[in-house]
Formats: sequence, C-alpha cells, structure tokens
Amino acid sequence: MAKIDRYILAQLLVQFGFAGLVLVLLFWINRAVRLFDQIIASGETALVFLEFSAMILPGVIVFVLPIAAFTASVTVINRLNVESELVVAQVTGFGPFRLARPVWAFGVLAALFMLVLTHVLVPMSQLRFAERQAEISENVTARFLTEGSFVHPAEGITLYIREITTEGELLDLFLSDEREIETGGVQATYTAQKALILNTEDGPRLLMFEGLAQILSPDGRLTTTGFDEFTYDVSELLTGPVIGNRTLRQLYTPEMLTPTPALLKETGETALALRAEAHFRNAQAFYVIVAALTGYSMLIVSGFSRFGMWRQVVISIGVVASFQTLDNTMLDMARRSEFGVMLVYLASAIGLLFNVVVMWMATRASPLALRKRRREARLLAREVAS
Repeated sequence: MAKIDRYILAQLLVQFGFAGLVLVLLFWINRAVRLFDQIIASGETALVFLEFSAMILPGVIVFVLPIAAFTASVTVINRLNVESELVVAQVTGFGPFRLARPVWAFGVLAALFMLVLTHVLVPMSQLRFAERQAEISENVTARFLTEGSFVHPAEGITLYIREITTEGELLDLFLSDEREIETGGVQATYTAQKALILNTEDGPRLLMFEGLAQILSPDGRLTTTGFDEFTYDVSELLTGPVIGNRTLRQLYTPEMLTPTPALLKETGETALALRAEAHFRNAQAFYVIVAALTGYSMLIVSGFSRFGMWRQVVISIGVVASFQTLDNTMLDMARRSEFGVMLVYLASAIGLLFNVVVMWMATRASPLALRKRRREARLLAREVAS
C-alpha cells in the first residue's frame, strides 16, 4: 500500500477501535445492569457476573460493529477535510476511487471480523450462556430452599422445609400452590415427611415421600389423597431458564444451512427460515463494508469546505439507516419466500452500487469546481509557506 493509504487506514482503524469501545461500553452497561440484578438475586458471586458479562460481549459487538465502521469513516474523512489533507491529495491527482482504496481495505477487515463473530463467537457464547443459566437455575437448593422459614419462590407458591440434611433430604415439607385460583382453577397443598430434588432431562423435579395431597376446587370441595411417592415439577418455580430448545443465535451456520427434522422441531422454524438466517450472517458482514463506504462517499462527493461537512454527515446517517431498514425487510421476506433466500444480500448489493455511483459522480466535478479546488490548494500552500 502507498504511504497515504497506510496513513488513512491507520486513522480509520484507530477511530474504529475508539468508536467501537465507546459503543460497546454503552450497550454493555445497559445489559449488564439487568444481568447484575439477576445474578445477585440468584445468590451468585461477582465472578459469575464477570463470566456472564464476557459471554454477552460478542452479541453486543455484532450490533455496534456497523455503527462503529460508519462512525470511523465519517470522522476520518471529515477531519481530513477540515485539515485540508483531503484537498491536497485530490489536487495532486488522487481521485475519489483512488482515495477509497484504504476505505475498502478497512471495510474488508471489519467484515472479516464480523464473519468470525456471527459464524463462530456469537453462537458459541450464546450457547454457553444458556448452559450456564441452566446450571445456575437447576441449583434449586441454593436458589430458594431455606430451612425453618416460609419462602415464596414464585407468585402463588409457598414453601416450608423444617430441615435440610447434609445428604440433601428435605424433611417435613409443606408446599402450597395457588397459581390457578385467579383463573378459576384449584388450590393444591402438599405435605410430605421427606422429599428429594432430582435433576432430570426435563428440569428439576421434587420427589416427595409419605405425604398428603389436598386439592380445593372452586366450588369449595376438598379432596385429600395420601401417597407414598409423588413427583412435582419445580422447574416453573425458577426465575431463569432451566433447560430448553436452542434459539437461532445459538445455532452454528452449517447446521442451519442443512437443517435436520430434529432441528426444525427444536427451533419451531422452517428450513427456509433457517437458511435465510444463515445467509443473513454473511449479509451482515457485507453491510459493514457498505456502512464504511457510505461514510466516505457521501462526504467525498461534496468536495472541500472550510465550514465542515455536517450537512453531508446528517444525510449519510439517513442513507445508512435506510439501508439497515431495507436489510431487515429483505430478511423478513427471505424467511417467507420460497425463492428469496438471496434477498438478504439485496440491501448490501444496492448499497455497494449506490456508493460506486456516488464516487463516480464525485469524479464528474465541473471544471469550475476543479479550478476552485486548485486555487484553494495554492492558497493553503502559501499559508503554510508563510
């Protein structure tokens, strides 16, 4: 790369890192506050909070990466304009397409980073995040089992345990379930001499021995049943997810491109929708290039201005937002259309074509505008010499 290319690329990378850091911190703090409340309410330590915070970072970075690329491009080009470096480069023969070379390189680097995030890091972190949530949620004893006092692990649930032995046995248990009363259902009360918590594939279960079940119907009829052994589902008492099907963000791209019947049943999605989501991960990387080029082309076409380019910056923000809206719309159409999987790339293709046209327009500047730029460059050179 030429020296000016390396110079502009270095400026872009520095601004990209700074803008990305600021945006990630803003969005991460927003999510971390809610996560902190959940972790503390679960009785976990600060180390668990830090672990969970690290797991949500890839998802946050994916969201802010196009914004950071656009911000870096606009900031660098505007500064080059204000400091007249852009004018000097143009009057020495560097056209809009030539000056766009480091912007292209920057966009490609950011797009490669986005591909690694969407195809590897985000599914890996999201899957691990769900697994750790399930591990914490299944630790029922640490979550809401307290001996010698009445606790309310969920609305409408009252639980009392006289003693919890070192072997994990729950002695003299009382459980009242009033969740169905408001909907006209029954009120259930269970008592047992002993109980155990079992972790099953479907979540934690409460296994009670030698007890009594009392069911009070809405009409006031009380039914009592003695039992030697009774199983009660306690997974619904947990505030966090216990175990469940994977979401789209937790799936790796190869299995989405060739979904099996088991995967379709697990996600509840169609094969077309899964393939569209897989291709959309590639489209997100192309959109990063579009965002970087838009920040460059919309400013370069306006030419040199001593008063800054804030109007062009505002317009470029609107253009990028329009491309993002089109991107999301095409994804929705691709999920439903039998032959529309490639629609997810339409917004990026239009964006690239748009930027090429804008840069071509910048090369078609009138002779008067060119003479004005040369005159301003000579004046600038004289000011520097004096």
